[in-house]
Amino acid sequence: MLFYNVRFENFHENGVEVLLKKYILLLKKEFTGYDLSKFQKDLLAGITVAAVALPLALAFGVSSGADAAAGLITAVIAGLVIGGLSGGFYQISGPTGAMAAILMSIAAKQGIQGVLLATFLAGSFLLVAGILRLGTLTSFIPAPVITGFTSGIAVIIALGQVDHLFGVHSKGANVVEKLSSYQTLGFSIDAATTIMGFLVIIGMFIYPKKWAQKMPSSLAAIILTTLVMLLFRLPIATVGEIPQTLISSNRLVFGDFSVSAIQSVIMPAISIALLGMVESLLCGASAGRMANQPLDSNQELVAQGIGNIILPFFGGIPATAAIARTSVAIKSGAQTRLAGIIHALVLFLSMIIFAPIMSKIPMPALAGVLIVTAWRMNEWSTIKELFEKKYWSAIMLFLLTMSCTVIFDLSIAIVIGIIGGCIFFVAKSAAITISVEEINWQRMNLPETEQLKNWTVVYISGPLFFMSAEKLKLSLTQLSHKEGIIFSMRGVPSIDLTAQSIFGEFQEKAEARNQKVIYTSLQPEVEKHLEHLWQSDGTKQHRTVAHALSALHEEYALDNE
Repeated sequence: MLFYNVRFENFHENGVEVLLKKYILLLKKEFTGYDLSKFQKDLLAGITVAAVALPLALAFGVSSGADAAAGLITAVIAGLVIGGLSGGFYQISGPTGAMAAILMSIAAKQGIQGVLLATFLAGSFLLVAGILRLGTLTSFIPAPVITGFTSGIAVIIALGQVDHLFGVHSKGANVVEKLSSYQTLGFSIDAATTIMGFLVIIGMFIYPKKWAQKMPSSLAAIILTTLVMLLFRLPIATVGEIPQTLISSNRLVFGDFSVSAIQSVIMPAISIALLGMVESLLCGASAGRMANQPLDSNQELVAQGIGNIILPFFGGIPATAAIARTSVAIKSGAQTRLAGIIHALVLFLSMIIFAPIMSKIPMPALAGVLIVTAWRMNEWSTIKELFEKKYWSAIMLFLLTMSCTVIFDLSIAIVIGIIGGCIFFVAKSAAITISVEEINWQRMNLPETEQLKNWTVVYISGPLFFMSAEKLKLSLTQLSHKEGIIFSMRGVPSIDLTAQSIFGEFQEKAEARNQKVIYTSLQPEVEKHLEHLWQSDGTKQHRTVAHALSALHEEYALDNE
């Protein structure tokens, strides 16, 4: 019993208490010398971020399978709770396109209550991950996998807006099923809806960058299309009623918890937690370089965990750190985490004051905003570099992950991507080089010797293990006619039992035909595994090829005498 108590106390001290102490130190460092000037910068940054976040919160709330109000509630609560506890003052959290892509299928299968319960469980997983200091796990995901599932999510978001963009109707739990349903349900385009949606898309792409510094293109598109709706009363679907409260009628209550309900959403919850971890930590890594202050990854996971545990009880959907809003905060001069909290308060005031107007926002306008957002989500510079420089293994990994994200879901896509990355790495590692060269006496500064004319040097580079064994064995069989062989193995970092056996068999045959073998330039680990070979008759080991040739010259000179 004493053993378990000690273990628990150590875990408690090393986990929760250490995180709490680090968080307090983070706050002290952040607010040291805080004054009115810094507050004014935080205020301006918070208002600017709110202008960017407002249309996105509405759009992601709708696209997730919930409603616009859920998106706003998520942005407000996440800004207050996650922003206040974040591992970096610059992190702005809220609903994101990547998360909406996952929630779309969960909502179709489990309903909004399933989404809320999965959010709570995902938050619990993230909190435990932060306490256990698992913030570095994302570094094990290959870069092409991250690029691939980001592009896959972008495809899901874009295709998920077809209904709202064209004014049509579909059924299904995922994008593939929804697109297939048009064959039976039909695809009757509504002209007014389609024109408005495409005008928003075109307008956002041609929107001048100078104007974007004062008003985001997405917000401008939402305001203009809403004014058109109010003036002309067009027969176009709108967002609908937005309650002027932070507590939605569709929220998680303790009566929703049951063993069967938890079992039904456990896998989606893992997907949400995994995406929340990846997106938040990648956002923090990128933003940390912009702000010149590294992210405390474990504290960020704790913040994301607590925030997502609380959110469903208000009716919010999962939140993660968002790179678009975070970068706007940094560029707007945010000094502390107050900028994120102010952005949340501005959103709440907008919800209270402008809810009647926001309910008139046309759905094709939100669809257009999401399609442009999906396009910009892609890491185009990275994708361009992969194809231009023809990194074929990375390209295959990228395409594999993107396809799996669209067809299956994020958790499966990441697992397949990581497994694929391991396979590509192992296959690449198996590519050893074996070069057989005649002895260059002039380069060795030694006179050519007739007795050593039928000797050769074999240069081997790369790890010798079971996947490279066949090439090694084939190369060695072609050396049987040589009187002597020098194996230069400076480029061999490791060797496994299979490769050792091949050298052992070759050594036995070499002794039978009076063929001399010398090993040179062995790495310590390789030397340790092959030392039994030169204990046999006629086998030697030397430091370098030059050292071996000098010794041979001396040996043959003595024999001739």
